[in-house]
Amino acid sequence: MLRRDPTFLGTVSVVSGSALNVHLAESIASGLSIFKGQTYKVGQVGSFVRVPQGYQDLLGVVSEVGANAVPESMDSVYDTGRWMKVELVGEVVGGTFERGVSQYPNIGDSVHLAVEEHLRKLYNSRGQGHIAIGTLSSAESIAANIALNELVTRHSAVLGSTGSGKSTTIASLLRSITSPSPESEPYSNARVLLLDIHGEYSVPLADVAQVFSAEPQDCEERLFIPFWALDSDDLLSFLTGSLEGNSETAFTDKIYELKSKSHSAQMFPGVDLESITVDTPLPFSLKRLWHDLVDFETVTYEGKDRDQPTLQCTGNAETLTPPTYKPHAMGAAGPFLNPRAVGIQRPLNFLRSRLLDRRFSFLLQPGPWEPDLDGKLKKDLDDLLAGWLGGKKPITILDLSGIPSSVLERLVGSILKIVYEALFWSREKTEGGISRPLLIVMEEAHRYLSDNLDGTATEVAQRIVKEGRKYGVGAMVVSQRPSEVDETILSQCGTFFALRLANPTDRARVQGTLPDGLMGLLDLLPVLRTGEAIVTGEAAKLPMRCRITLPAREHRPRSEDPAVSSNWGMDRREEGYERVVASWRAQSPLAVAKNVTIERTLVEDNTTAE
Repeated sequence: MLRRDPTFLGTVSVVSGSALNVHLAESIASGLSIFKGQTYKVGQVGSFVRVPQGYQDLLGVVSEVGANAVPESMDSVYDTGRWMKVELVGEVVGGTFERGVSQYPNIGDSVHLAVEEHLRKLYNSRGQGHIAIGTLSSAESIAANIALNELVTRHSAVLGSTGSGKSTTIASLLRSITSPSPESEPYSNARVLLLDIHGEYSVPLADVAQVFSAEPQDCEERLFIPFWALDSDDLLSFLTGSLEGNSETAFTDKIYELKSKSHSAQMFPGVDLESITVDTPLPFSLKRLWHDLVDFETVTYEGKDRDQPTLQCTGNAETLTPPTYKPHAMGAAGPFLNPRAVGIQRPLNFLRSRLLDRRFSFLLQPGPWEPDLDGKLKKDLDDLLAGWLGGKKPITILDLSGIPSSVLERLVGSILKIVYEALFWSREKTEGGISRPLLIVMEEAHRYLSDNLDGTATEVAQRIVKEGRKYGVGAMVVSQRPSEVDETILSQCGTFFALRLANPTDRARVQGTLPDGLMGLLDLLPVLRTGEAIVTGEAAKLPMRCRITLPAREHRPRSEDPAVSSNWGMDRREEGYERVVASWRAQSPLAVAKNVTIERTLVEDNTTAE
């Protein structure tokens, strides 16, 4: 090919494994090349080049650009001392792109700019199975498409510093799946579960999502999580603190007894009485648990055989009123303490305080899923799963912004466990994940999937990323601190959306988990524009630098920075901090200090036309 070809960049000087060193020609000293009326930037890290090899073209990505000192006596027209490093990624044979390289170039082979017609062969994957997420940064007329199957089943991670555009990227990805566009088909039967930690997505995705919130607004449903569906270890740890030995046995034995009685009274389908364990998701009453154990611990006896209870008041389990007995006395006259009591008064007091704490009503008083004292329900788990997984809209948002941070990790773990266990055991049914896969989007993952946490959330998430593919459960991990996310979880993600990352520790974690060897691209992470990402891995045909499509303003998440200058520039107005204290005490941003009642009267127009 002629050296005066406007796409010519230089020649191959070094071939090392999958990397090439290319000496740039003097003809591109300006850093710009014009081809067929379009201007291309030359030597941009992340841009593509091609190396013609007869009937095929090798394609590579620029990973590094530099310059050497050149002696004045050097006569070569093409050896200018400026160079770039190229990582080979595949080849085009007969108009079809294939990953891998069948032959390497020779020293002196010409290297050319990959123009739009070449890039279209790489990225023009439209139609069923692909969604458009934006445009290539190097050629904005070409859509950036990713494979939906690999995105879900091979898991993914969206990583970027605060303000880099993570929330907008998530909103754009979900809209690309659920909303029609010219580049891709809509997937109206999609099933996405989004754990929204900050309440950013309820409004912008309201038209395609059903929202469950601990503090619901208009068109939102109240979030309930049945406590009896949790593992006993997690439940007791939350309700009573740490338990050991006989103390733990007293609680677990009573839970088992109540669950067995509940099943005997209602005969739940699929349950064998002999197979019930303390962790079987069967309903029981926490109030009954508390009342029975308090009764057992505080009972006193009198009589010759010390077998006659001294009951004075039976108490009330419903109102958490304890029974009262005659106080025990020293000596042979009695009353006498229960010799079988195990000393769990303190855990029982802690349990009662939890039950009275309104902040945890979404879990401990879960509405129609709260069993009565006999363990009977108004709604069972099938209604809960129908709302979360079988709604009329393709996305379900669990708004956890009103949840106390002290229980966030345990709560997320419970949600993940309920959903995963349901789809795991229903894998042979049409409602299971194999027939209708589920994508779980975990926002702010570093808060509950940290290396420092060894709880249920990390355990279940590890199980999802390791085994979920077989059962139709995919994970999307979203975090601004990838260095704090559990390494096992991050390493199992097959696709990465790396947005701007300034912290070197976070970049190192991404570098250690990327499936492609184009480490030079990671040097771009600190200087990426807002909403710009490097996409690499299973769902991307090739690593690409792309600009994520911005949703319409009304469909963007509520994650903008406060307008400091405009707010500080306003005139001072009278403020009432009693509302601040009311919200603080209620642990609710919507709490009010005074309920203002406005009386409205009908206004009649008495004017008459003249």
